[in-house]
Amino acid sequence: MKRLMSFDIDGVLAIAGEPGPITLDMVRRARDMGYIIGSCSDLPVPMQRAMWEKHGIEVDFMILKHNLGELRSQFEAEEYYLISRRDTGDYSTHSGFVFLPVDTTTDEPWMLDGTNWLSS
Repeated sequence: MKRLMSFDIDGVLAIAGEPGPITLDMVRRARDMGYIIGSCSDLPVPMQRAMWEKHGIEVDFMILKHNLGELRSQFEAEEYYLISRRDTGDYSTHSGFVFLPVDTTTDEPWMLDGTNWLSS
């Protein structure tokens, strides 16, 4: 089952200007497990691209948060997730994504096996 994981940056990724709990190793594991991964942020796409390139992580997409819904037409997946501090403006709801608060992901429960949350 294909899943798309969209990571907000500030307050989510450990490498962000405002660091969060998601490490690059956690992102890499999601990629290695076959997830479609990328970032969805208020940061301009060129800044997002530079961040991923600096750390050598190949992502499938980079998008501004208000355009989150466009990913559903660009990537076919059975499930779509937004990991963020808060769902400001209800971006996930309006885009058909499941919102996962980052403070609930510190043990990698965002890696799913279809029915159960997995831990690291």
